[in-house]
Amino acid sequence: MAKLKRILSYVFLALATIVSVFPFVWMVVSATNKSVDVTQGRLLPGSHLLENFQNLLNTVDLVPALVNSAKISITTTLLSLLIASLAGYGFEIFKSKAKDVVFNILLLSMMIPFAALMVPLFRMFGTVSQTAPFMGIDTLTAAVLPSVTTAFLIFFFRQSTKMFPKDILEAGRIDGLSEIGVFFRIYVPTMKTTYAAAAIITFMGSWNNYLWPLVVLQSPENQTIPLLISNLGSGYSPDFGVIMTAIVIATLPAAVIFFIMQKHFVAGMMGSVK
Repeated sequence: MAKLKRILSYVFLALATIVSVFPFVWMVVSATNKSVDVTQGRLLPGSHLLENFQNLLNTVDLVPALVNSAKISITTTLLSLLIASLAGYGFEIFKSKAKDVVFNILLLSMMIPFAALMVPLFRMFGTVSQTAPFMGIDTLTAAVLPSVTTAFLIFFFRQSTKMFPKDILEAGRIDGLSEIGVFFRIYVPTMKTTYAAAAIITFMGSWNNYLWPLVVLQSPENQTIPLLISNLGSGYSPDFGVIMTAIVIATLPAAVIFFIMQKHFVAGMMGSVK
């Protein structure tokens, strides 16, 4: 009976692996084939990868789109980690009667779909454009600010801070460190796995963000890589080999970051503190 359960477990895991990996494999294989081969469902690698890449460079401005996505993603990630960790640290370390009320209200914001906020946000940034054009409509700043911090990240840092050894903080205060010094010199280095997990989640979400940049970024020179890929598929006769090549290129940065920080990501998601 135990042997049968083990066999069934391995069969289930093998099927789950195939289902998870197949789309990525098909994407890479399609990037090496012509458009007609992709539409016919060819599953064997071809010899047109360089041709598709050259056609991609000749069709769209790939590098500026990658640069814009990198600027938005890196800025969003750094600001989100700073603000969310400060908020999570404050919610857990400092005691206040109104703290839990504010935190619960913050969590309620997670129930509001972003699509419901787009019109108010667009009107707000439209008003800001009149007084501060550098952070109004059609600027990378406008694409960053609404995603700078989320209730989920604050909740994530607060939950991780619950397992933080509070004695270390008291020792730092006794040694004369200010609260800011305690945070940056003790809390941040100790919570590196939590920061790694939050960084991966935030970067991947920002890198793949499509809806808000589509609304707020109106100039071709400000478009991000998801918008560029969307434009490639909007023609009358899209070249699916070129589209798949663009998708592979767009996937690489997030995939590389994830695999480099994979161990820290797993430890951070499990809430471990070292």
